[in-house]
Amino acid sequence: MSFAKKMFGAMLPTTHNKDGFPAYARSAEEQYVQTLLTNTLGNTFYADQNELLKDALELHHEMAQQNPQFMAKALVFARNEGFMRLQPLFGLAILSSYRPDLFAKVFDQVVRIPSDLSDFLTILRGLGRGQGGRAVKRQVARFLSGVSEYWALKYNGRGRGFSLGDAIATAHPKPADLKQQALFRYLRGQETSLAMLPQVEALEQLKRARSEAEQLACIERGKLPYETVTGAIKPSKAVWEALLRQMPTFALLRHLNALDRAGVFEKKANLAFAVERLTNAEALRKAKILPFRFAKAFQEVDRPELRDALRAAVELTFANLPEIGENTAIFLDISGSMQGEYLQIGSVFALALYKKTQGNSLFWLFDTEVTDAKPSRHDSILTQADRIRSRGGTDTGAPVRKLFYENKRVDQIIIITDEQQNSGSPFYAELAKYRAKVNPHVKAFIVDIAPYRYAMAPPADRNTFYIYGWSDTVLSYIAQAAQGYSGMTGKIDAMELGGGEK
Repeated sequence: MSFAKKMFGAMLPTTHNKDGFPAYARSAEEQYVQTLLTNTLGNTFYADQNELLKDALELHHEMAQQNPQFMAKALVFARNEGFMRLQPLFGLAILSSYRPDLFAKVFDQVVRIPSDLSDFLTILRGLGRGQGGRAVKRQVARFLSGVSEYWALKYNGRGRGFSLGDAIATAHPKPADLKQQALFRYLRGQETSLAMLPQVEALEQLKRARSEAEQLACIERGKLPYETVTGAIKPSKAVWEALLRQMPTFALLRHLNALDRAGVFEKKANLAFAVERLTNAEALRKAKILPFRFAKAFQEVDRPELRDALRAAVELTFANLPEIGENTAIFLDISGSMQGEYLQIGSVFALALYKKTQGNSLFWLFDTEVTDAKPSRHDSILTQADRIRSRGGTDTGAPVRKLFYENKRVDQIIIITDEQQNSGSPFYAELAKYRAKVNPHVKAFIVDIAPYRYAMAPPADRNTFYIYGWSDTVLSYIAQAAQGYSGMTGKIDAMELGGGEK
């Protein structure tokens, strides 16, 4: 610590992390981006759901008061590039009370599908805002004017807190024509003719169907989405086979195990169809699936053909990752607090980065000790990620210290972690030594996949970059920053706000 003080003076730690170790407070904007991109409001190793909710609420209010323009941009970024839902919706609800004008500009870029609308209205009510006032109702009504018959079936969401019928009762949108009038009446549970609503009519007939043949006919005629069918009837093997052909890629990924248990993949044609969908690069790009979802599915399925397809899907997901430079050290935190989804996503990220360097990089695992992961350029990312296990405490300085002692010169250090040091020497103190003696120009990238607010590097260091999130896009920001572009918060700040009233 005395060496760091000599070298960096004002960059000494300013606070402490959850385990009482020295840490730094980053800017409010950076803490806000971290919350949006990592906080799923689920329990974590160091904080329960209530504590995370309290922290998030404070940050949303703080940002709405201090920098609402940045807040609005960050909400759009988190929903569309970070693939997150609840935190952006939470923030949008709070922004509506501070800046209705900015709220109106970004509403339809954050509320993308009816389940977003349902959760948004539920959050508003939970905040004691009731129906949100005139500005909210106006945006809700605009959204509802675009609800299709398919959306109405797929997302009506009874039991979610707010159904589409509830939203219609709240906002009182004016139907554009007689068909939409009939759809609104149906969603409200009111009497209406179904003659103009063929999909709705097919659903109602499905509920009354007495035979499997009738069920299949209704599904085919109405092109009924799987959520609607499984909510209305208990699917047989034949019904699952019919649903397979129309499932979106993400739905297919989530239901692989259910489909396999139902015997659907005993037919070679069905299995071939699923494999083709899972390995279709364009379909994967459009689906915007978080990489850890593949790792989760990989652990759940046993059929070799499906496991091979998932391996290929992850390779395709990262195929367009920009170059990051070959002289790189990649450090993955495998401490006990990383167990579960953090380690799943961290392992996938680290191996994707390693492969992008053509194997010309270091890939070390660390807890309080450091081990070589001995990665392969040829084995799949998922196969290798599945073998990585969590253990022990956390010494974030350990891998940099090993670099220093072995005098290994690298141009970039990438560390993937939840940042919760609980033993050893802090990361930044070891980085200071490394820069002083080995490479003063080394860039450090900290990929933080946890929502804890305190950081292990100071904001004043222009050669250390923070990247937050669970989506594959976070790796692109490493590449961009390595080539001289601004970091994640800089990218968000430079965004233009569009949207608004139509």
